[in-house]
Amino acid sequence: MSRCRVLKPVVRPPRYGLARVLSKRGLCSRSEAERRVREGRVRVAGRIVRDPEFPVALDASNIVLDGDAARATAHQYLVLNKPRGLVTTARDEHGRDTVYRCFDGADLGWIAPVGRLDKASEGLLLFTSDPAWAARVTDPEQGPQKTYHVQVDGLPDDALLEALVLGVNDAGERLQAASARLLRQGERNAWLEIVLDEGRNRQIRRLLAAHDLGVLRLVRVAIGDLALGDLAKGAWRPLAAGEISALAHPSDPATG
Repeated sequence: MSRCRVLKPVVRPPRYGLARVLSKRGLCSRSEAERRVREGRVRVAGRIVRDPEFPVALDASNIVLDGDAARATAHQYLVLNKPRGLVTTARDEHGRDTVYRCFDGADLGWIAPVGRLDKASEGLLLFTSDPAWAARVTDPEQGPQKTYHVQVDGLPDDALLEALVLGVNDAGERLQAASARLLRQGERNAWLEIVLDEGRNRQIRRLLAAHDLGVLRLVRVAIGDLALGDLAKGAWRPLAAGEISALAHPSDPATG
């Protein structure tokens, strides 16, 4: 008696766009990967591919970038104490100094800032070559809260601190602090601690300006449980494994 043979279906590994794979391997940003692919700098199985969405397996071993095998690199996770006056970008079209000046000579490979601090702001700024981790940290629903110490050109009272939490509408956006408290004050200015659970462009400056307060200094002192501590201005260090995990999975997620 003969039996028919049941052929099991061939399970193929999932495929992703070529630019996405290069980015996931920590070789460059997604947008930079797309640019390099379109410029003809990437080969798959020996032939040039110019389509950033060309499907390849995540662990494909036949991808070559600029003549070298496009192998995954060990991801970097760093914290920098950003000095005032530096722009948070890789290249500035106006020729201004960028935060990458702080990494000169370190040979770190490709890293990108996780979120931003504007030119006039200082303090804790994260960098990584891991786009998935960066997305978790900056997620408006699940990412960690951010704490700032802000020197203002006035003397806020309790009513104003409450107003910062209640928030305002500005240019079609709702701006509000998760919390705001007075740290100390002098005769003409004061230091506030402001906590945000979402990230909007120049949010603190715009929120304070709506209440006729100007910002003299703005320093990010913590992201989640990660504090700036005694890290010197312009200095950086790798994050510890526990810090990396805690930032991506905060115990008290922000609710934006």
